[in-house]
Amino acid sequence: MTTIYRRERHSVTELKIHLVCVTKYRRNVFTSASLDLIKESFQEVAKKMNFQVIEFNGEGNHVHALIEYPPRLSISQIVNALKGVSSRRYGQQGYKKPHKECEFAGGILPPATRAALWSPSYFAISAGGAPLEVLKEYIRNQEKPS
Repeated sequence: MTTIYRRERHSVTELKIHLVCVTKYRRNVFTSASLDLIKESFQEVAKKMNFQVIEFNGEGNHVHALIEYPPRLSISQIVNALKGVSSRRYGQQGYKKPHKECEFAGGILPPATRAALWSPSYFAISAGGAPLEVLKEYIRNQEKPS
């Protein structure tokens, strides 16, 4: 297997993350069609920001994405853009965003704040490359100058 590196003016990199984003209150709101919309939104953001969504899938209350990105972008910038655009598009298509139900005077009212699609948190882990033990061994075995 050959590795394709991202080559830029002052760097050669291979930065990949496995990203997991969950819906607000872990509500099951996604359908197959809405996941397709989220995937399309992620790909549009990726094209504009010059990163790549290598793989995407999800379930009723969360999505997984494998992302390759340049060193000039932080993971939080990527996540903020992905969540912001996908949430906006999700609402524009008429899908209902999850809201916390509050009991008040015998009725149920949504909170005063606007409903949000995504939880503010996310999970990201580096992906790809050699296992940690292999890298440690490689570094240990470097020849020291005399």
